Amino acid sequence: MSVHLHGFFRSSASWRVRIALALKGIGYDQTAYKLRAGEQRSPGFLKLNPQGLVPALEIDGVVLTQSLAIIEYLEETVPEPNLLGKSALERARIRAFAMAIACETHPLQNLKVLNSITDLTGSEAASQDWARQVNHEGLAACAALLPQGNSPFCFGDAPTLADICLIPQMANARRFGVAIEWDRLAVIEANCLAHPAFAETAPAKQPDFVQ
Repeated sequence: MSVHLHGFFRSSASWRVRIALALKGIGYDQTAYKLRAGEQRSPGFLKLNPQGLVPALEIDGVVLTQSLAIIEYLEETVPEPNLLGKSALERARIRAFAMAIACETHPLQNLKVLNSITDLTGSEAASQDWARQVNHEGLAACAALLPQGNSPFCFGDAPTLADICLIPQMANARRFGVAIEWDRLAVIEANCLAHPAFAETAPAKQPDFVQ
């Protein structure tokens, strides 16, 4: 299987896919794009993803975009380990948790939105305040969406799509200065970051990492 990931070390959506690939035991090559330099808007990359967003994954002779769609594809083609839960109800709850991050939190604080806020207000501080608010509200909702109990991961004893989305978003939140005030999220984060699939795919471990 030939697998090539197009991404960026700090892109939380790219990190989601890196985690999923690692959990599934799928090896891959990767190409990095400097988002602040606009490399994702180059003609070559737009042929891969007309949205000009990372990640894009070349696999099985096709190009896939959107991190959740990519991970769903991996789940269907490499079903073990299971990332979506065993029952219909559990899968619905895991997907809802993941979408709370990937659809309702992350897009509101991505680079394009923050640049637009800065342009409209003339204040980079305003865009940073917005990012902090969005991340705080999103993580508060995630904490409330967790099932009762003290399982080591979001929905049980093994990582799922929920954890795959949560950990990169918590890194984003910290980068914007959000204090992690939810004990359960902090415990889950520590458990995830002790897992090789999360630790070895972290931004600081990527070839294009810069401080």
